[in-house]
Amino acid sequence: MIGQKLKVARAAAGLSLRDLSARIGGRVTAQAIGKYERNEDMPSSGVLIALARALGVSEDYLLSASELALEGAEFRKKAGSSAREEAALEARAIHFMERYLAIEDLLNLRSVEWEKPWSAPYPVKELRDAEDAARSVREEWGLGNDPIPNLAELLEERGIKILSLDLDDIDGLAAKVRRKDREAARVIVIKKSTWSERKRFNLAHELGHMVIDPAQGLDEEKAAHRFAGAFLIPADVLRSEVGAKRSSISLGELVALKQRFGVSIQAIAYRCKDLGILNQAAFARLFKIFAQRGWRAPPYEEPGRLDPEVEEPKRFERLCYRALAERVIGESRAAELLGISVRELDARLDQQAA
Repeated sequence: MIGQKLKVARAAAGLSLRDLSARIGGRVTAQAIGKYERNEDMPSSGVLIALARALGVSEDYLLSASELALEGAEFRKKAGSSAREEAALEARAIHFMERYLAIEDLLNLRSVEWEKPWSAPYPVKELRDAEDAARSVREEWGLGNDPIPNLAELLEERGIKILSLDLDDIDGLAAKVRRKDREAARVIVIKKSTWSERKRFNLAHELGHMVIDPAQGLDEEKAAHRFAGAFLIPADVLRSEVGAKRSSISLGELVALKQRFGVSIQAIAYRCKDLGILNQAAFARLFKIFAQRGWRAPPYEEPGRLDPEVEEPKRFERLCYRALAERVIGESRAAELLGISVRELDARLDQQAA
């Protein structure tokens, strides 16, 4: 039965039942499509082909059994976001995960499983415990204290799937993806237009939610923020750079630290306050300057902005090209996985070969 797959593909495309009916030229009504989604009826072969083409998927995809379901979805959103937007984003995440996990399975990659640090979840009774959790993750993943050049790439290598999308009132999503007879996979959706420094911090923040176990009554968001700061800017490294105590710190120094750690100037200032390097008065003076210069509001025009492509996930696309090159899949399957036409796929391959 095609119900779940059809519903997910339609929601992922942002179409209502009426929209989909119109897109296939009214061959069947919106009510009929609703029956297909509820598995109360099956479309004819001609209607199935039309539905697949309208949704940019294959007939085999619609007919295949669905084993994935999103659970524990946490949205980062504005007050104006609608339930329909959230449902469409969840569907897009499931649709993406089906393709991503399929290509990893075909290539027999270890990263099809989420490589959780062996001692996680880490109990966090107070915010300072999040520091220890971040240090433990770095140790267990063999990262040392060096800055992380590309966090999205690192997380994907550890089995966390990253999806970057054009979003409006929703800034992102983090969720478990339940699958039959296997451990739940993990996905993080980030907003494509967000500045790279913010993407890095958001990714580290979501990793924090995955690996810490906050005590009852502790603000989980603050704990995940503390984890993110500690994960991206290890305490020992920052103290060696700026010292244990400072009465002030210059903007030039903050920009240099930003270029080293790949986080915003504001995140570095918060980190200095959390570690007691700056007191509250010095911290407040800095943020007054940030506000005067317009760095506290969109488009967050801090100096030393990172390249917008720094935290854009590329791994899934590379795996599709690899599977195609190794003849694990053909061109039509590769195009379907990437959500593009065969003609566009050929153009991309020609561009890479040039």
